[in-house]
Amino acid sequence: MTDDRWRELAQDTVLLDGFHALKHALRFGARVPLAVAADKAAALGRARRLAPDLAGPLDALLTETGAEGLRRLVPRPHPTGVAALAVPDPRPPAAAPGRTAPVVLLDDPRHLGNMGAVIRLAAGMAAAGVVTTGTADPWHPAVLRAAAGLHYALPVSRRDAASPPDGPLYALDPAGRDIASVRPVPGAVLAFGSERAGLSDATRARATELVSLPMRPGVSSYNLATSVAMTLYHWRAGTPR
Repeated sequence: MTDDRWRELAQDTVLLDGFHALKHALRFGARVPLAVAADKAAALGRARRLAPDLAGPLDALLTETGAEGLRRLVPRPHPTGVAALAVPDPRPPAAAPGRTAPVVLLDDPRHLGNMGAVIRLAAGMAAAGVVTTGTADPWHPAVLRAAAGLHYALPVSRRDAASPPDGPLYALDPAGRDIASVRPVPGAVLAFGSERAGLSDATRARATELVSLPMRPGVSSYNLATSVAMTLYHWRAGTPR
């Protein structure tokens, strides 16, 4: 019965792979029509230790499948023995007027794990959203896995490069002004180029300003998620709240 229900729901939902992905999704209001555990008692014990606020909801939500039953649903089960299906929510970030936190714009990113890492840290830094351009889907299963369910903590969506989110656009580029001398402004859009090609011409042309991160001579680049983390920290520290 669970197998049939899983297959039916899987067409219009995304996979939450593991206990922590389900935990975060529930905390931030995701609609989860089905959640399973190889060992329900073990999953609830983990909840009581790590997320006592969710022990009751998980008790009502989880269906026990056994190890073999979970493998039928998820070919490579997470070590925590938990999986769930959630309704995706690819909403755009709030409009710039009245928005204080920055939006992260990933300009044609290619690495799905990096995208997930950016969403996870943007959620932790209370960014106003993550928007991507290009062909990579920010709701791809590999991105969801890397983000640990935190897609539901902030708006995550994809849009055309010709219509970025509104707000002053600060694009990260080695030729830009040192970010230490840039005063953060509320409601900004912080744009980051792809791991290999950098900023697109369209994003560069729309930038209010190009800014750069400090880097030791001889080092060619930072990982995308590292660049986003450094920039968000600078913006958070310098923006009045």
